[in-house]
Amino acid sequence: MDRDVVSDRAHLEAGSVAPRLDPQEFADLALTLRAAHTVEQTADQVVEHALTALGADHGGIVLLLGGRRPQTVAPSSDLVVALDRAQFELQDGPSYDDGWRDRTVASQSLEQDPRWPAWACVAGRHGIAALLAAQLTGSDNGHLGALNLYWDTEVTFTTDDLAYVSIFATHAAVALAASVQQVQLNTALDTRKVIGQAQGILMERHRLSTEQAFEVLRRYSQDHNLKLRDVARELVDTRRLPGRGDGRR
Repeated sequence: MDRDVVSDRAHLEAGSVAPRLDPQEFADLALTLRAAHTVEQTADQVVEHALTALGADHGGIVLLLGGRRPQTVAPSSDLVVALDRAQFELQDGPSYDDGWRDRTVASQSLEQDPRWPAWACVAGRHGIAALLAAQLTGSDNGHLGALNLYWDTEVTFTTDDLAYVSIFATHAAVALAASVQQVQLNTALDTRKVIGQAQGILMERHRLSTEQAFEVLRRYSQDHNLKLRDVARELVDTRRLPGRGDGRR
C-alpha cells in the first residue's frame, strides 16, 4: 500500500514522528490484519507496521489473556523482552500505570520522567530514551494489553503522533481480539472433540452410557486435580487414564 511514511531520524528529532492520517491507509491496514491466521501473525504485522510508520527503534506487544501472566508477543528484539520482563518483575512502567486507561502514554525523555522511576532506570541502562505506549482495548472494552514503542533518542511527540497511534491501536486491537477469539474457539472445539473420543473409549470398554462415561472423566479430573481435557487427551493418546494401567475405573 502507498504510505506517507516518516522514518528520517532528523525529522523524528525535530517533531512529529507519525505519517499523515490517511483513512484509506487504515482501511487497507484493517484488511491486512484480518487476513492473518494466528495471534502471533497478527501481532507481528501490527508491530512491523508501527515500527515502519512511526520510525521507532524497537517495539512489541504485551498481551493479557484469560487472567494469565502478561506475555510479550512479536518483540522486535531481545531488548523488548527484557524491558517487558522488568515491568512484570518491578510492577512498574507504562503497562502498570493506572492513569493511562483508554489513552496513549508518551514519554519524550524517560530520563526526566518521574512516573516510573524504577523501570525508567532499567530502560535507560538499555539505551531507551523515549516511548509511546498505546492500550489495546477489545470491542467489549476488555483490556487486551498494550503496544509499546521505544526510541533510542529523545523525541518530541505531537498531538498528531498521539492521534495516529490511538487510531492505529484501535485497528490493531480489533484484529488481535478477533485472532484471540478464533484461537479460543478452536481450542474449545478441539477440547469437545477429545472429550467425545475419550467418552467413546470408556463406553466401548466398560459398556457405559454417554453420561456415565463423562461422569468417569469428570470424577477422575476432580479426584486427581487434573483438567478434564488433559484427562481426556491422555486417555485418547495412550488408551489409559493418567496413572492407571488400562483405563478402568
